[in-house]
Amino acid sequence: MINEKCKKDYIVSATAADFHIRAFACTTLNICEESRRLHNTSPVMSAALGRMLSAAAMMSIMMKGDGDKLTIQIKSDGPSGGLTVCADSHGNVKGYTPVPDVILPAKANGHLNVSGAIGNGDLIVVKDLGLKEPYVGRTTLQTGEIAEDMTYYFAASEQTPSSVGLGVLMNMDNTVRCSGGFIIQLMPDAGDDVIAVIEENLKSIKSVTEMLDEGLTPEDMIGEVLKGLDINFNETYDCAYKCDCSDERVEKALISLGEKEIVELIKENKDAEIHCDFCEKDYIFGPDRLKDILKKSRALNIKE
Repeated sequence: MINEKCKKDYIVSATAADFHIRAFACTTLNICEESRRLHNTSPVMSAALGRMLSAAAMMSIMMKGDGDKLTIQIKSDGPSGGLTVCADSHGNVKGYTPVPDVILPAKANGHLNVSGAIGNGDLIVVKDLGLKEPYVGRTTLQTGEIAEDMTYYFAASEQTPSSVGLGVLMNMDNTVRCSGGFIIQLMPDAGDDVIAVIEENLKSIKSVTEMLDEGLTPEDMIGEVLKGLDINFNETYDCAYKCDCSDERVEKALISLGEKEIVELIKENKDAEIHCDFCEKDYIFGPDRLKDILKKSRALNIKE
């Protein structure tokens, strides 16, 4: 039975083995269910997007700046058309997939065929840390199962040996039953003895969805992966599915199109329709509103 504590989305951070390891774990039931509801995803796409959202939530709290932003994309040739998730440094995440209704037969072991939906391609991580240029890391997908691809990304692009576990379990009515994951990272001076303990633990632990479905919390998951090592739990962070689109942001996007495009819409007496892929909200700006936006655009150009 799912632990009542896991019905609230949160992330926990920890260190272990005299600070030679850092660890993160999360439960994201509400995030993944909100994503499923918004995008009406099929079970396999609920799992794919949910795994990415859990990874982004944990990576979000690794960022330190108040305005830092993270984007993780999968560009691939599978029927899903790829995935995009974004996060800020406060545990707020959002995501979408171009083809949310992919239906595939389950794998031979009964698991959802996430790798079949994803296909072959690249994993791209963009971190906007307020510097002149954002950090961009790009690696080739290893399995399309996302956890293994994130593990490879950390090792190849950030030179941080890691183990990533992610999972989403669906109910029979296609709602999300539980979801979450963990990220375990070795610091540069971690010894072979520490590595050996983690490797043995990883061989024996159950899957993320099994652990969560049996009532284990994020703290418990870290305890399982780092069993036998001195664990110190640090902070707990709330996380949520939150889209930051707004009328004001869409207006700024229209201004950025330039006067020519806005004038053409006004002349043709057409509405400007903007759709947010992350929350499925539609913004409609009629001719009168576009005239106001045109005035603002011209005022900005004069100032510049």
